[in-house]
Amino acid sequence: MCAAPTSEADPPKDSWSAAELIKAGWRETDLVWERVCARRLEHLSNDDTQAAGEDSAEALRLARASFAADDPRLGTSLANHAHTLRAAGKGVAADDLLKEARTVWSRSPAWIAAMTAPRVARSSMFHMRMEQRHRETYEERWQGKWQELADEAQKKLSVMNSENRKEDAGAALARWRRECPAMLNDTRKLMAAAILLA
Repeated sequence: MCAAPTSEADPPKDSWSAAELIKAGWRETDLVWERVCARRLEHLSNDDTQAAGEDSAEALRLARASFAADDPRLGTSLANHAHTLRAAGKGVAADDLLKEARTVWSRSPAWIAAMTAPRVARSSMFHMRMEQRHRETYEERWQGKWQELADEAQKKLSVMNSENRKEDAGAALARWRRECPAMLNDTRKLMAAAILLA
């Protein structure tokens, strides 16, 4: 479960060693970004727009410093901060960030194409052998699932406005906590980008 800390003083609910992060191809920044975005949703669901704004600014700083130009998490960070700025009456700056967010998400198919399908533990040797024999088909099915997540996010971007509905933020946070993969993999990065986009 990917529960966000209830405050900055609380430890994260999931932690990995530096060696585990490196082996999975992750960095501490990847996890910190998730936690900050989840915390932003928690603040929005509690009508704390100031704290949510601080989190959206922090997530954007992390994303700009650490993520590639076609990484959907950068697009999500841009869009979330645009949402914050628009709610604060800074429409011009918000429009610029939202345009940039849409550009990043439009580049994301290349990032998604480079993703690696997770190897899932199976209940039998039969299933494991089938996955090995038909790896290409397995990869194609994952590509379809990933594209559905990207399409969902782009649909959200097309209807973004400045309204802060705490119910929406609470629902997104609950979904993230429910659906976040326990493993550190590419699917988790894309799911975070799609679900934590508010």
